[in-house]
Amino acid sequence: MRQRFLLAQVVAELLPAPGAVLDRFRRHPQPEVSGSEPLSASEVARSIAIIMDGNGRWAQLNGVPIAEGHRAGTRALRRTVEAAIDAGVESLTVYAFSTENWTRPSAEVDALMEIFEETIERELPDLAAQGVRTRFVGRRDRAPEALRDRMAAMEAETADNSRIDLWIAFDYGGRAELVEAARRLTASGIEPDMIDEEAFAAALYEPDLPEPDLLIRTSGEQRISNFLLWQLAYSELVFVDRLWPDFDENDLREALQQYASRRRRFGGR
Repeated sequence: MRQRFLLAQVVAELLPAPGAVLDRFRRHPQPEVSGSEPLSASEVARSIAIIMDGNGRWAQLNGVPIAEGHRAGTRALRRTVEAAIDAGVESLTVYAFSTENWTRPSAEVDALMEIFEETIERELPDLAAQGVRTRFVGRRDRAPEALRDRMAAMEAETADNSRIDLWIAFDYGGRAELVEAARRLTASGIEPDMIDEEAFAAALYEPDLPEPDLLIRTSGEQRISNFLLWQLAYSELVFVDRLWPDFDENDLREALQQYASRRRRFGGR
């Protein structure tokens, strides 16, 4: 909590920068976790974020090209979205491509861009028919034009869906997002003493993106890798040993149960 306060204070000292603050907190009906007793409002993970890690290692273990590991990862994403719908999750944010991923071999990056287009064309339409609203968070200017067009079209086509929000973090980095927020505040002309946590949050890439109740990372790695640095301040963390292409509804259910067993104090007692 103190870190977020200090961040707001630093911005206030460095920036001249207002505007109306967006109300980014939503209230939701209480869902149930599939296969379990109904949970109390404080136990339900309404918003989940996932770091989908392990595609490359999965490909190596299965003796297939890295690109096939990424394709297997898109199938795992579809399974997970459908399982999240069944569990009553209302928002799912997945880390698809980070700002650091551009440093990978050019052949792998090119393949990833093609796979993203394939995913939008082949996988997401079926999810859209199930009421999934797809939104992208991060930069788009470095993506191929055809991919940018598909992103925009998918967002427009699913804008009225309301069963679950699927946020796909593409060319996303948490530090870059915070820097961009500071720049937006500077450009807005906000007075320094008007900068608080709500004002800063409203300047992020997508102010409507809810703060995750639960973060899941697959493949056994135990770090957040520059993902949603602001939004994860009070999220519960669950690390899963399974590689992402093998992640399934049972893994999701177990993570939800782990979350439900914890007590979130938010700095209190």
